[in-house]
Amino acid sequence: MADTAASTPTLMAHAIRALAMDAVQQANSGHPGAPMGMAEMAVALWGRHLRHNPTNPQWADRDRFVLSNGHGSMLIYALLHLSGYALSIDDLKAFRQMHSKTPGHPEVGITPGVETTTGPLGQGITNAVGLALAEKMLAKEFNRDGHAIVDHHTYVFLGDGCLMEGISHEACSLAGAWKLNKLIALYDDNGISIDGQVAPWFIDNTAQRFEAYGWNVIGPIDGHDVDAVDAAIAAAKKSSDKPTLVISKTHIGKGSPNRANTAKAHGEPLGAEEIKLTREALGWSHEPFQIPADVYAAWDAKTAGAAAEKAWDERFEAYAAAHPELAAEFQRRMAGVLPTNFAQIAVDAVVAAHEKAETVASRKASQLALEAFTAALPELLGGSADLTGSNLTNTKSTPAFRIEADGSANGGRHINYGVREFGMAAIMNGIALHGGYIPYGGTFLTFSDYSRNAIRMAALMKQRVIHVFTHDSIGLGEDGPTHQSIEHVSSLRLIPGLDVWRPADTVETVVAWTMAIGNAQRPSVLALSRQNLPYAPKTAVDEIAKGAYVLAEPSEVGLKKKAQVVIMASGSEVQLAMNAQALLAKDGIAARVVSVPSTNVFDRQDAAYKQSVLPAGLPRVAVEAGVSDFWWKYGVSAVVGIDTYGESAPAPVLFKHFGFTAENVVDTVKVAVGAARLKR
Repeated sequence: MADTAASTPTLMAHAIRALAMDAVQQANSGHPGAPMGMAEMAVALWGRHLRHNPTNPQWADRDRFVLSNGHGSMLIYALLHLSGYALSIDDLKAFRQMHSKTPGHPEVGITPGVETTTGPLGQGITNAVGLALAEKMLAKEFNRDGHAIVDHHTYVFLGDGCLMEGISHEACSLAGAWKLNKLIALYDDNGISIDGQVAPWFIDNTAQRFEAYGWNVIGPIDGHDVDAVDAAIAAAKKSSDKPTLVISKTHIGKGSPNRANTAKAHGEPLGAEEIKLTREALGWSHEPFQIPADVYAAWDAKTAGAAAEKAWDERFEAYAAAHPELAAEFQRRMAGVLPTNFAQIAVDAVVAAHEKAETVASRKASQLALEAFTAALPELLGGSADLTGSNLTNTKSTPAFRIEADGSANGGRHINYGVREFGMAAIMNGIALHGGYIPYGGTFLTFSDYSRNAIRMAALMKQRVIHVFTHDSIGLGEDGPTHQSIEHVSSLRLIPGLDVWRPADTVETVVAWTMAIGNAQRPSVLALSRQNLPYAPKTAVDEIAKGAYVLAEPSEVGLKKKAQVVIMASGSEVQLAMNAQALLAKDGIAARVVSVPSTNVFDRQDAAYKQSVLPAGLPRVAVEAGVSDFWWKYGVSAVVGIDTYGESAPAPVLFKHFGFTAENVVDTVKVAVGAARLKR
């Protein structure tokens, strides 16, 4: 039995501390200080406010909880275990071990009850902004008088590191502008980071900062007073037009006689002797990983969770009776299932683009595709980082998202994120994680560097998030090397689980959008041109979806012999390859042109298909207005690329200057063919 001299909330908090220090000690790795310091905050939220059902972690109207300071992962693992999720004590004993359900940082899809993968500081709170935004927008779209089927809160724990990362400024500023009143963040204000006391380098007046964002600020309060935290959360839930930050003063490593309030409590085990002393100081006499039955009973949320979900089920049944079509649409959207006619919509869009054979920039081709897709798919939620007129991410079906005077959403489906590329990318991750929307957002390709870690996180989490990156090369022209992407496409292709598309014309762009929308397990990037691209004539379009395909054989330029060389190209350089093929034919050299809109997708094809596109024994030349290194993996003989930064000049001048001409491609191919003949 537990020590009856201690109150139940205290024992509940001590259970978290004990599990945290025991698991970190057993793993000989981890961060015990944050869970020990936030234990009472967790008791107040999870014990008294969080509406969730451990037996169904995916219940649609559950509250969402995000541990933004994800290094303190033993906090959420302890909470999930104690409250009744399918996370056993053996799982906690396997903390940070191979293939366990308790990895070093919380990972969505690995641990039941974890809503998002956190660890890169600042992204958790930003994901939470996306979660809360999705809740607000879905409520506007689906709730009807007397039927509030979307009505939940998003709670976040965050620390000093999250607030120091610049992305928190981007996200929290937007949360205030969007009046996300159901977003409640609890700040673990312990004043300690890895390097020690943060005072020399973190002097922000956090309360004034958040007030300036348009947040409601409560505190500072004593973060170890469960009743005080409880009261703060209750007050926060009454806010009708502002998100809330609760500033909770805490002691990192609370309970540890020699490690509390020190950096040593942050990121290393306490050690056997210090754990013994901590147990004595807490009055916790139980063996490692042993939790008394009455403490388990105090934490158990299964009964209350099942009752809360049952009550919602009953409300949803009444909603479905009154609004059957809306109910069916809500269920479809939350399941992430596309409309049954999506395949036909995509085919029609491809056929239309093929028949029109327009010469337009691929950014414009993207907008044309979006006109069809956004009209048919209400879950498509667009946006841009202050570049809507350049990215062309808006359509007739996606009016601007705005907040009404009463704080509700206006029903718009295109978000002005402002100049906040990183924030936009991580907010889109949160939107996707919530369910109900497929988010896409635009900026210039060169600014993908700002977004990159959030793109990586989307890939790690297997979320359907679509990045529209325009102005994809030196082809943007006069803005110069600061804006001309050289290495970005190749760099993004290296992110595992991310599909990068660089389409050459309208049809390839439609296919890229079709694949991005249809792939529920991968984020996608569309790298699009500013300059116009001619339509590349095609005899068939089915193989575009395989990432690379034979666009033109020698016979199509009048040569009746088999190909002697393969020219591989992507995006705007496909036209160069086609022009070079025609010039080579005049000299009797038979070239096959292979368009490669997505190397990632092509690499996943079977060996037979890849061999049919890139036959063994033929020399290959790659053409792309980007760094050359990437293409050598395809066994090319040469690359027409660019391995320096660009210049400020009109696009045609730049392409000629850097060797992106049909004549230079011809010369390069001739050298490759000649070298191949010598080898024989």
